Amino acid sequence: MSILEVKNISKKFMRGDRGFYAVEDVSFSVAKGELVYIKGKSGSGKSTLLNLIAGILRPDTGSINFNTVDISTYTDDKISEYRNISVGYVPQSLGTLPNLTIAENVELPIHIYKKHEPAKERALMLLDRMQILSLKDEFPRSLSGGELKRVLLARALMNEPELIIADELTSDLDSATTKDIMKILYDIHESGTTLLMVTHEDDIIRTKDRVIHMEAGRLSAE
Repeated sequence: MSILEVKNISKKFMRGDRGFYAVEDVSFSVAKGELVYIKGKSGSGKSTLLNLIAGILRPDTGSINFNTVDISTYTDDKISEYRNISVGYVPQSLGTLPNLTIAENVELPIHIYKKHEPAKERALMLLDRMQILSLKDEFPRSLSGGELKRVLLARALMNEPELIIADELTSDLDSATTKDIMKILYDIHESGTTLLMVTHEDDIIRTKDRVIHMEAGRLSAE
């Protein structure tokens, strides 16, 4: 059974007075409980594709069906609810709020759309799972890149989403940190959560998982 079905989606941007397709006529599906990697060179449209699936961008054409419902027809409020409850999105950029502690950053999705109470206990449990519980009262500026990636992953898990979307989660990390984070992700996957990941690192991809290749805005092979 597919949890995600992308059908012929395209997204066009303007560069000066000329348009270009960041994503063009892309179709694929992800089964419930599957782990799928999207690979491709920089500028191939991978991040734009994830932003479309996460509801941050809307496709110009085509449909994105999550549990058989087309999210591209959602209102802004409904898309925000989808992104905070059904999907856990880990962006490539380190999007924490600098004036909140690490625990407060992780709690944010629950405060927006309450799904679990109390929020603080769940945040602390997730920080412990990410092996950074000791940093709960620190502010983002004092954390390393690898630690901040763990914070973002913890935040993405706050509302127990059915789908985790991660954009280059292990980029710019040393091999030991990458191994630790991937172990956490694999454990999350084994517990039943569906994962969709953009990566350019061959050594984190397991042979049993599916890889989709993207080139110049299109899927080139699978």
